[in-house]
Amino acid sequence: MLTLISELSRAAAQALRAAYENNPAIPDELLVQAPARQEFGDFQVASCLQLARPLGKKPRDLAQVVKEALKAHPAVEKAEVAGPGYVNLHLRSSWLEKKVAGLLSDPRLGLPRSGTGHRVVVDFSSPNVAKPMHIAHIRSTIIGDAMQRVLRALDHEVVSDNHLGDWGTQFGKLIVAYRRWLDKEAYARAPIVELVRLYQKFVEEDHAEAVALGIVKPDRRAEGEGEAEGEEKETRKVAPTPLLSEARAELVKLQQGDVDNLFLWREFVAVSMKEFEKSYQRLGVRFDVQLGESYYNPRLPSLVEELLARGIAEASQGAAVCHVEGEPAPLLIRKGDGSFLYGTTDLATIEHRVKTWDPARILYVVDGRQQMHFRQVFAVARKMGFTCELLHVWFGTMRFRDPDTGDWGTGSTRKGNVPLLEEFLNEALRHAEAVAREQNAELSETEVQEVARVVGLGAVKYNDLCRDRQGDVNFDVDQAMSLKGNTATYIQYAYARIRSIGRKAGAAGGTAPLRLGLPAERALARKLLDYPGAVLRVGQSARPHHLTEYLYDLAGVLSTFYNDVPVLKAEAEIRASRLVLLETVARTLKHGLDLLGIEVLERM
Repeated sequence: MLTLISELSRAAAQALRAAYENNPAIPDELLVQAPARQEFGDFQVASCLQLARPLGKKPRDLAQVVKEALKAHPAVEKAEVAGPGYVNLHLRSSWLEKKVAGLLSDPRLGLPRSGTGHRVVVDFSSPNVAKPMHIAHIRSTIIGDAMQRVLRALDHEVVSDNHLGDWGTQFGKLIVAYRRWLDKEAYARAPIVELVRLYQKFVEEDHAEAVALGIVKPDRRAEGEGEAEGEEKETRKVAPTPLLSEARAELVKLQQGDVDNLFLWREFVAVSMKEFEKSYQRLGVRFDVQLGESYYNPRLPSLVEELLARGIAEASQGAAVCHVEGEPAPLLIRKGDGSFLYGTTDLATIEHRVKTWDPARILYVVDGRQQMHFRQVFAVARKMGFTCELLHVWFGTMRFRDPDTGDWGTGSTRKGNVPLLEEFLNEALRHAEAVAREQNAELSETEVQEVARVVGLGAVKYNDLCRDRQGDVNFDVDQAMSLKGNTATYIQYAYARIRSIGRKAGAAGGTAPLRLGLPAERALARKLLDYPGAVLRVGQSARPHHLTEYLYDLAGVLSTFYNDVPVLKAEAEIRASRLVLLETVARTLKHGLDLLGIEVLERM
């Protein structure tokens, strides 16, 4: 279908250029898209309305030229001018039957190999060590996983990298807190929970000291904001508390390779990775590499010196900064005390990725609050000579209701309104299990547990992916776990229903050529051919909701088909044809959900 659309788009533009002396207002291709209503045909060209003014012609006159050119295409049965200047196209049933029948033997379901020869690095998830993953982390993890799956399906060579937050100022604080206040029994039972308690204990004690000493503390960025987490703003100089001074000293010792501090740091990383992996396994998420910030730490001193020597960075009040045109502040890459920042690490990371994998693109699936940071980093990287495409695939924040005020905000684990990821996944599966028991009394216990797992996890993922990623999400637990409407469950059920029909048909199903005699059959077949375009749009725009919209629409067209067309009660040859059509739909639903990281069930 993508080839057909491209052929029609070019043919329409060529016809207009030939008729109007290659007027520069005429693009190389005219937009060919599905019409708003089925009776208008299979495709529609509306560009003549927009071109009328620059060409000084009536839209219907332009449409007539386009119509005459497109009606000669072998796939087009009828072309007609409609309304003020639309061109409606109706495809030949024989052409449509041949194309859809070909999908059944094509494991790619018509997907183009648009990524052949292109390597892409996808940076996503990136949790912070010594902290449990909470529900807000799920956006980067789920969106990034969907993107790597889609890009692989389009034949890109993908390197997925979990850029772990395993280095930084928080470790000096954690080392101090661990040595002062560790509960060994609590740590043995749940190490991450105890590490969080210790970090929060440090923050509370530090604040108490500051109040007692009359020290004005800097504002802190919202917890969970990726790079800024645990790091003070560098907006004004303040006197540190004795506790904070001790933490900074321990951090310096860690950075200099102190044996005892390195031992503790490695312990924190190890227990964190063990917990992260549990969540990733449940979600079906895999990474090719997991290189944390610490991996790049040895490169940072020499990198800053090179940037200074090349004039990309300059000294400023004892620090080193990179000025970026158009940005309100420079990118700080070395503090006055000699320590480095996340921007420095990100530049070293780009350098490593380019030298190691030579990618055409690097995607950073990180929330939208880091837009300025990545604009600065990418601008400096271009000055360094890196020419690959650097794309910040940003997404809106997940917001939670404040239990005290009722307002929506970024949430706080201390207030208890940000669910931990594992707790939320457990609740999603419990909810799905209750529904499965209520609606499927005949299922065995094993089947109930499998349905709960697949449906629960699918609901969680789809709840995020069905939205335009750039919008903020007000987290509503009931909506997130809903099994009705535009949900994964609706599409999973559509797949399972087809499988049920196939089992009932059994050997009597037979095989036969595909025949599209009824409008509902034709509409379903026509919708199948839109699948490659939907996947390609995700690959180009990094917006997975284009695929969820397609799958939901396909399931809706399938529902109309069931209402209008008998399958099992049809005559043998017609039944076999319709079973072929349904099999193609089932494969498309399963393939599309798999690209979103969502499984299907043969029985529901």
